[in-house]
Amino acid sequence: MTEGLSGTTALVTGGTSGIGRATAVALAGLGAHVVLSGRDAERGAEVVARIRASGGKADFVAAELTDAASARALAARAREAGGPIDVLVNNAGIFPTGSTSDTEEADFDRVYATNVKVPFFLTAELAPEMAARGRGAIVNVSTMVATRGMAGMALYGSSKAAVELMTKAWAAEYGPAGVHVNAVSPGPTRTEGTEVFGDGLDELAAAGPAGRVASPAEIAAAIAFLVTADSSFVHGVILPVDGGRLAV
Repeated sequence: MTEGLSGTTALVTGGTSGIGRATAVALAGLGAHVVLSGRDAERGAEVVARIRASGGKADFVAAELTDAASARALAARAREAGGPIDVLVNNAGIFPTGSTSDTEEADFDRVYATNVKVPFFLTAELAPEMAARGRGAIVNVSTMVATRGMAGMALYGSSKAAVELMTKAWAAEYGPAGVHVNAVSPGPTRTEGTEVFGDGLDELAAAGPAGRVASPAEIAAAIAFLVTADSSFVHGVILPVDGGRLAV
C-alpha cells in the first residue's frame, strides 16, 4: 500500500488541466497540501475547490512560466501559500509540432524556455532546500518522443530529452542528501492539450500492447508513486507509462 503524504507540501506546475490536474488531485488525496500553478485562474480555482470539497488542502498560484525569474517567483509564492516545498512536479510544458524547416527561432526559444529553463531553475531554487532538510522528491514529466524519433517532433522531443538528462544529473546531485529525482514518460494520453491530434492519438496508442489511450489519472498514479516513501530507493529513473510502447 502506498504511504501517504500527510504533512508535506507539493508544488505541481501546469496543475489546472490534464496530467497536472490529475496529479494535484492524486497528491491531495494522499494528504499533501498541494500548491498548483497555471495561467488560468478560473480553472485553478475549480481544481482547488474540487480538492477542498474532498477534504484536501490546496492553493492556486497564477504563473506565466517563461524564464528563470518567473520560476524563482513561483517558488517564493508557493512557499508563501504552503510552506517549505517537499515535493516538486515539473509538469508545465508546451508541445508544438511541425517540421524543422518551418520552425522559427522564436518558437524554438519559447519551447526551450518553458520546457527546459523553467524546470531547471525551479529545481535549482527548491532542491537545495529539500537537501538541507534531508528529504524530498522531484518528478519531471517527459514524453515518449524524447527517445523515439518522430517526424514533426524534433523541437518538442529534444526539449524533453534535455529534461530526461537533467533528471539523471539531479538524481546524482541531490540523491545523496535524501532527495529522489525521477521522471515519467507518458505515452498517448487524453487531455485538453492532445485533443488537437484527433484520431491520430488513438492510432498511435493502438500500436502498443495496451491498445488504447491513457487517462491523465493513470499518469498521475505513477507520479504519486514516485513522490512517496514507497519509491525511496528509486533514483534517476525515467519511468515509461506508455501502454507498452517501449516493448514494441
